[in-house]
Amino acid sequence: MRHILAVSATATLLLITPLAPAYPAPQTAIPQTGSPQEREQALKIFNEVLDRVHRDYVEDMSDKKLVEDALRGMVSALDPHSSYMDAKELKEMQVETRGEFGGLGMQVTMENTLVKVISPIDDTPAARAGVKPGDLILRLDDQPVSGMTLSEAVEKMRGPVGTAIKLTIRRDGQEPFDLPLVRAEIKVQSVKSQLIGDKVGYVRITSFTEQTYDGLEKAIASLKDKAHAAKGDGAKLEGLVLDLRNDPGGLLDQAVKVAGAFVEKGEIVSIRGRNGAESQHFDAAPGDLISGLPMVVLVNGGSASASEIVAGALQDDRRAVIMGTKSFGKGSVQTIMPLPDGGGALRLTTALYYTPSGRSIQAKGIEPDIIVEAAKIEPLKQGGEPVTEAMLRGAIKNTQDKAAQEKAGQEKPGQEKAPPGAPPAAKPAPDSTQNSVDPSALGTASDYQLARAVDLVRGIAVIEGFHH
Repeated sequence: MRHILAVSATATLLLITPLAPAYPAPQTAIPQTGSPQEREQALKIFNEVLDRVHRDYVEDMSDKKLVEDALRGMVSALDPHSSYMDAKELKEMQVETRGEFGGLGMQVTMENTLVKVISPIDDTPAARAGVKPGDLILRLDDQPVSGMTLSEAVEKMRGPVGTAIKLTIRRDGQEPFDLPLVRAEIKVQSVKSQLIGDKVGYVRITSFTEQTYDGLEKAIASLKDKAHAAKGDGAKLEGLVLDLRNDPGGLLDQAVKVAGAFVEKGEIVSIRGRNGAESQHFDAAPGDLISGLPMVVLVNGGSASASEIVAGALQDDRRAVIMGTKSFGKGSVQTIMPLPDGGGALRLTTALYYTPSGRSIQAKGIEPDIIVEAAKIEPLKQGGEPVTEAMLRGAIKNTQDKAAQEKAGQEKPGQEKAPPGAPPAAKPAPDSTQNSVDPSALGTASDYQLARAVDLVRGIAVIEGFHH
């Protein structure tokens, strides 16, 4: 079974399976809603409508198209992440998880009949043109988005490499404006790194593709070599900043490997299905790529799905300080079920995932140990209202109550979860709305959140140095 936290139209945790249940059959039957008679009556009505439309509609419509449209409507009405994919859409999704695809380079969702940007992908036409998280897309080549499905809008934004498209964007505090873009082949470099001040390593993961863990290993080895070369014999890294901001997700196995690269042992994530009894657990492999050095993980409202799994695991293990702003809150699991005879696939929400302490982050997100806004003085205004899972129409509610959280050992937000030597967690700023950061500032000298993360790593390194 292939586990994917793939993001294209929306931030999504996926399990790709053949025509079989996502989990072993439970010992007791899962309660079914409705009776066989009710289902038979519903199917009778469906067939009657299908027949009447086919016979009497003013234009000729094929049964295949009518059924596919009915499937799209039925499944998409369940929640924001369930959908029907035809054969072409299924193939495109599989290509995207390999880290290479064509288009503009951004993750989007649907909000109030408009397309809303979750996050642009680094070094893509969308990021270079200045598209920001929270932007609303009103028109595509002067055609209103209102009335389109999300799949239709995404398909329209895709096209041959080198062709142009005009997006009409509404950004908070501004009048709508046109933004011309040229489609390109999107090759996601999922891991980027640099050495800051000769001692602190910086690794940014832009998405979790098939190359991510290998890229992480190479990046950390390179950072160790650079630190040694900069300071001479005996020199080594003092710590690491792992940047997951604006990272919408990717492959689950890569998320487990990345978190496990810094956790010596124990659970990384678990997923639980409808009846609550069946679950799958994913554990860390032994070893720590940085041998226990201080570590800070940066997150924001563009950090979703696989990013939240990594941040949650490192937070629960007290392996790293989580810094930034609250993450997206994508904690549901979708199963990709290929349909027979080339009929595409069903993407169906089948479970929720949980951090090692038993937390569900669905519609809640990961609360940082230390809140640091993207701007030093005041929140940036141009990014618009940050989109979160809880804001999506039909989003699954988080029903995990306080008693269950306490039983699972979850600490309340604001309690210290940091490694020894780290300062206590800051309280969230009141009415904070700045979850996004200008993509062009990530990893640069003007990146305020990164500067604070580096300061914290250095501080922990000094304190821990005194203990040795």
